Amino acid sequence: MAEITASMVKELREITSAGMMDCKKALAACDGDMQKAVDFLREKGLAQAAKKSDRIAAEGLTAMAISADGKKGVVVEVNSETDFVAKNEEFKEFVNNVAKIVVDSNVKDVEELKTTKYLDQAETVQDVLTAKIAKIGENMNLRRFETIEVSNGAVLGYVHGVGKIAVIIGLESEASFSDLEELGKDLAMQVAAMKPKYITKDDVDADYIAHEREILIAQAMNEGKPREIVEKMVEGRVQKLLKEVCLVEQAFVKDGDLTVKKVIENVSKQLGKSIQIAAVKRFEVGDGIEKKSENFAEEVAKQMNK
Repeated sequence: MAEITASMVKELREITSAGMMDCKKALAACDGDMQKAVDFLREKGLAQAAKKSDRIAAEGLTAMAISADGKKGVVVEVNSETDFVAKNEEFKEFVNNVAKIVVDSNVKDVEELKTTKYLDQAETVQDVLTAKIAKIGENMNLRRFETIEVSNGAVLGYVHGVGKIAVIIGLESEASFSDLEELGKDLAMQVAAMKPKYITKDDVDADYIAHEREILIAQAMNEGKPREIVEKMVEGRVQKLLKEVCLVEQAFVKDGDLTVKKVIENVSKQLGKSIQIAAVKRFEVGDGIEKKSENFAEEVAKQMNK
């Protein structure tokens, strides 16, 4: 049997980031073969990750990336169980790298992304994620990604704070990327802050308006307003609602005296080129995930009964 030296243990630890004792045991089990020991630890990590896979991962980070030519953008979300892990620099790097991988490839969905090579490494994205789950000790999940591509113009983006919200916006125009850059980032910031549901009034779903109109009518009736003026009141409130949910109708966050539509028109006039918002994608961490709430006493009892 091969002698397991301290330098061998140190080398394996540097490769895998596993614990010293785990590295020593892996080398002993593999008769000192470094590569087999790496695989041994990865297999052990896979088993640990499987045990953690039923935990709800509702924290995490979003990230965005723009292609070198500025014509394609991507926004991604990777979840973790706790906000503490989301602040981990290694986790942040992983999420940003995933965004770069998507923007530089033609992957169509998360399952295909998982099997894609991680940067220039031999491992896949899922391999790297699984290793991080084992190392950090929390379930993590590649939840989703969306892309925007434009034939003319540019895709710009904005990430809010540490990565809780990420936005990409596609602008169709004959203008150059540099000419559109400031406007695009301002509009992406607007989307992050104001969370519009639609781009223009023409995009608004008819069923959505009908539903909101019914609610507004009921509210007006409950206020004791005469039936004959309710319709006029409701129409005014519907228009107010549209200004809140449609991006171009919103007051511009950097200058409340202007609408987003007016800001775009002003830049378009300055450049002498038409500018249209082609698409918008906004990711907020945990959106739509039902976070699991545990009673502490029940959790203790569960652990004691194991």
